[in-house]
Amino acid sequence: MHTLADALRSFFRYAQAQRWTTGDAAAITSPRRYAQEGLPLGPRWDEVQQLVGCFSGNSAADLRDRAIVLLLAVYGLRRGEVTRLRLEDLDWAGEKLYVTRPKQRCTQQYPLDSVVGDAIVRYQKEARPQCIYRELFLSLDAPIRPLLPGCISPIVRSRLTALGIPTPRRGAHCLRHACARQLLAGGFSLKQIGDHLGHRSAAATRVYAKVDMDGLRQVAELNLEALS
Repeated sequence: MHTLADALRSFFRYAQAQRWTTGDAAAITSPRRYAQEGLPLGPRWDEVQQLVGCFSGNSAADLRDRAIVLLLAVYGLRRGEVTRLRLEDLDWAGEKLYVTRPKQRCTQQYPLDSVVGDAIVRYQKEARPQCIYRELFLSLDAPIRPLLPGCISPIVRSRLTALGIPTPRRGAHCLRHACARQLLAGGFSLKQIGDHLGHRSAAATRVYAKVDMDGLRQVAELNLEALS
């Protein structure tokens, strides 16, 4: 509606300049919009667990895709960050994961979660093709090549659709939102959540405060009679 109103206003301004009409543009008002008014959309955490659980087969695709989905959900990685992971980014002795953050132009270090680590180890041993590439995730059919970012969202989307999980957005990024909401529900601060997700500014993380229903309910229930 906001876009349509802007278009109509522009047209009638042009019409007024051509002396076809007089004063009509001023009568067209746009609905009010607010910065960061949209809510981050993603599945609930129990639905994320259901999604991870559906990769229970022993096929190469299941082993690879389970590791990918766990990285998206546990660490909130972007799809490009997943496809950029290399074999040397996994420090098995130190139990660390190194993620390249292009926006920050740095590499971020995470403790390697045991469940994620086990999924990656099994993928490497049983499903990852032998080749010259150092990227962690590869195509499974010839010609063998590193996965592109565009290959990640279809993996998530197809499984969410097959499971009938009713989330408006079904791409890889919805698991990043689910990760943030789970951390918020666990009592982590917005600063901690922002650091975990690799946000460059607090503004990128503040949007998740809008879905902290328990926190918002406590604010709504404050007794302000003493201030009157």
